[in-house]
Amino acid sequence: MADKQISLPAKLINGGIAGLIGVTCVFPIDLAKTRLQNQQNGQRMYTSMSDCLIKTIRSEGYFGMYRGAAVNLTLVTPEKAIKLAANDFFRHALSKDGKKLTLIKEMLAGCGAGTCQVIVTTPMEMLKIQLQDAGRLAAQKKMMASQSGVSGAAVETSSARPTAIAISRELLKSKGIAGLYKGLGATILRDVPFSIIYFPLFANLNKLGQKSPDEKSPFFVSFLAGCAAGSTAAVAVNPCDVIKTRLQSLQRGVNEDTYSGIVDCARKIWRSEGPTAFMKGAYCRALVIAPLFGIAQVVYFIGIAEYLLSFLPSKRD
Repeated sequence: MADKQISLPAKLINGGIAGLIGVTCVFPIDLAKTRLQNQQNGQRMYTSMSDCLIKTIRSEGYFGMYRGAAVNLTLVTPEKAIKLAANDFFRHALSKDGKKLTLIKEMLAGCGAGTCQVIVTTPMEMLKIQLQDAGRLAAQKKMMASQSGVSGAAVETSSARPTAIAISRELLKSKGIAGLYKGLGATILRDVPFSIIYFPLFANLNKLGQKSPDEKSPFFVSFLAGCAAGSTAAVAVNPCDVIKTRLQSLQRGVNEDTYSGIVDCARKIWRSEGPTAFMKGAYCRALVIAPLFGIAQVVYFIGIAEYLLSFLPSKRD
């Protein structure tokens, strides 16, 4: 199928709407993923995704599951817009005379999209992880305090809840803009392979629902293709996601390892937690990414932006 060309504003709006809808639906699962990935052996607060969410609701209330959501909802619009629009741009640039792209060129387009998106993804993930993991660290301190006879109220008073603005201000003050881009290498290591797998797989799965090369697939085919491609790519790059999450966490629990870089992090995880630790939160990540990208592709392919932009006066008027 020759990729349909739509205007850049429409691409950005479609990507933004897709990201907002998707994140709102699956954010609690993403919070569970971050907390499961960050806990190390000997300091386990949660045994599973459901256990994490139940304990979060009990200790932090329903809205505790949405810690860090404001950061995601603010930055996911440019992040998803850049990712989807960049993939379209590179696919168009690599195609000649509307001919079908080879698998290698589809992978190159995905690589370009993944590389572009880290401009927004890295600081977004950096701030989100601090906010998501704060509850786990607070619960760990409270548990250890109760074991040593210190009141939980005293612990809660001493540990103020961080905010995205406060974290950003502190990082910019102490480390400059580089502070917000901690873990950039690990983010690239995760997002580039993800896009290389996801976009070609989605494009080929989505074609299965086309009756002719010039027609769109039904929305449910786009949704299922997005879910299947997203979950496959998510699980494939989960080891990189674990490393990225550990490197971007500024605060550590008691007796938890610190890391100097990607190789050091991978070595310590392997040595102290075993190879299965690299798949921590994999099913959570699959549950997050599958509907997120399924919804994203439906919104993107339906073309909500074109409908909205049709209400704007044209240049001829």
